[in-house]
Amino acid sequence: MLDSMGQRWATGIAPDRANVERDHFYPTPPEGTRALLRVEKFEGTIWEPACGDGAISRELEAAGYTVNSTDLIDRGYGTPGVDFLLDFQTEADNIVTNPPFKFTFEFMTHGVWRAKKKCALLGRLAWLEGAKRRQFYEKSPLARVWVFSKRLKMQRARQSNEEDASGMIAFAWFVWDHAHKGPPTLGWI
Repeated sequence: MLDSMGQRWATGIAPDRANVERDHFYPTPPEGTRALLRVEKFEGTIWEPACGDGAISRELEAAGYTVNSTDLIDRGYGTPGVDFLLDFQTEADNIVTNPPFKFTFEFMTHGVWRAKKKCALLGRLAWLEGAKRRQFYEKSPLARVWVFSKRLKMQRARQSNEEDASGMIAFAWFVWDHAHKGPPTLGWI
């Protein structure tokens, strides 16, 4: 369950969540992470808690960041078997991830309070909608929303390639910054 700030205070995730998350794996195209790194800098360590095949982690590491890569599912990269939503031990200055779509709100609320400095989540632009999310946004340090001007090509369970059609969903990076004061800003990448 979540309290009014979205923080988890009781556990009890359904036992089939690993199977659900397996089906919600959409690797982040390299250009998606590179776009974030053109507009955001991170100080300290970064935790990628839904690292999948390492798409985001590899780009962060190539940019010189120290990254702790974990995932509930073993997809051949990072440390498997780590349930981010039940992890209250792992320390990180920042969290950068593309969460499983079905658990976006849970990743958002847990991640914001687990990161000491910044939490950046790749998500659908439609995340801006919704009364429940609005309540959370108003009580959290949402600092910036970076909207992709060009649609990202996202494919289920694999990286996109040249033959794939252009993306159909509008995406953005949502960035919470614990040093931020005031309303969030909107920008384009």
